[in-house]
Amino acid sequence: MTGKTLPRVLTIAGSDSSGGAGIEADLKTITVHGCYGMTCITALTAQNTTGVKDIFPITSMTFIENALDAVFTDVGIDAVKTGMLASAETIKTVTKSLIKFNAEKVCVDPVMISTSGSHLLPEEAISAYLTDLFPIAYIITPNLHEAQYIYKASTGKDFKVASLQDAKNLARELKKLGPKYILLKGGHLPLTNDNTHALTEALSVKVADILYDGTEYYIVESNFIVTQNTHGTGCTLASSIASNLAKGFDTKRAINESIDYVHGAILDDLELGHGNGPINHLYKTYIEKD
Repeated sequence: MTGKTLPRVLTIAGSDSSGGAGIEADLKTITVHGCYGMTCITALTAQNTTGVKDIFPITSMTFIENALDAVFTDVGIDAVKTGMLASAETIKTVTKSLIKFNAEKVCVDPVMISTSGSHLLPEEAISAYLTDLFPIAYIITPNLHEAQYIYKASTGKDFKVASLQDAKNLARELKKLGPKYILLKGGHLPLTNDNTHALTEALSVKVADILYDGTEYYIVESNFIVTQNTHGTGCTLASSIASNLAKGFDTKRAINESIDYVHGAILDDLELGHGNGPINHLYKTYIEKD
């Protein structure tokens, strides 16, 4: 008897005890995209909408290797999303396994700075991203602050961004690190109508996500949304992209549909917690009520 199958997505990331980001956000996102989600947990975090309280990394590289071996050799993987990788050793171990199993659709969310401003990655680990993981990535999805941090780590120089053109130039520089695509997210660079940085909320009209493949820029503009409830947007976007790639979508379609999904999840404007609340991963899903 032949049964049904589903596109298979693996998330390699940390756990968010508040449920808005990390593994928890990834599995919600993968599920609502009609895919089958699997995990390799790299760290436990004690966090909520106000910030990260504590991080407990998985320090056994043998455990991480075994977890990856388990899913690759049995269920199989169509796309991979990486999130918080807690150390240089973890990044190198994950990269080694992805190469071993010839993983192609690897979506790297370089989780370094949380929405609330907390640094989630030891500074010494950035070099492992630069030398190991970025060169094998299909796409990396930094936000503006992470992109500037990556650029400084790789060049020793600051990169100031005050316009859409500046952001495009930064995306071009990051492409030199080796991934097939760069998606520079625009959420931390609200724009005016003339594509300069909006310095106040009142002047903020739109955001622009920039996809760059080394030759062509593809820009997706969205209306600026006034809300503080954006916890987990980066994790959600990356796992949505991985899910859409697993479903066989071409890159532009995967990006477009993922941005639309996250935009809708933000617009639903959940009110949970006392800080940067989570987006609603389930806004398209019917939830049975008593």
